[in-house]
Amino acid sequence: MRIIGLTGGIASGKSTVSAFLRELGAPIIDADEISRALTAQNGPALPRIAARFGAELIDQQGRLDRRALSLRVFGDEEERQALNAILHPMVQAEMQRQIEELRLKGARIAVLDVPLLFESGMEGMAERTWLVACPMETQLSRLMARDRLSREEALLRIKSQMPLDEKKKRADLLIDSSRSLCEMREEIQRLWRNELALYENPKKHRD
Repeated sequence: MRIIGLTGGIASGKSTVSAFLRELGAPIIDADEISRALTAQNGPALPRIAARFGAELIDQQGRLDRRALSLRVFGDEEERQALNAILHPMVQAEMQRQIEELRLKGARIAVLDVPLLFESGMEGMAERTWLVACPMETQLSRLMARDRLSREEALLRIKSQMPLDEKKKRADLLIDSSRSLCEMREEIQRLWRNELALYENPKKHRD
């Protein structure tokens, strides 16, 4: 089974690419979905989060105050790393479990949808990495509109991630999400066909 690592900065268009891949029948293992499950009401990550960041972040019904936690970790590198140290190993373990499940089902390709693929070191789980990116101003305007953030708040979130230039150096493939949805869809269809061809004939290299 071939494994593709799909990543991109916050509000970069990665979710759009992931949706296109789902339409094509790609099995998607979504790190954000796993993280949300881990931190859902009475989720398995909550006791460790409460121990590190304070029990007041969890209400009596076992629900996490996500906004309060975000305010703690964005803009504070030590706090952000502490949260990542709790969540990343748990996310990675569940991703590995899902990979094995797909392997047993005979899947040809699996896509790991991981926003922090490089920051977390999870690129080692993939044979090939795709990076979705767009110009900074486009990313900023998307993030401000999507999450109703000020420019300063949006910049803090973007700067908490690895610089785009560094991600470009590490990625095998760059997907420009500043183009039209039609153009992006056509490119994803082509790339998916190429990945299927590589699965059938791994010795034949195709871009």
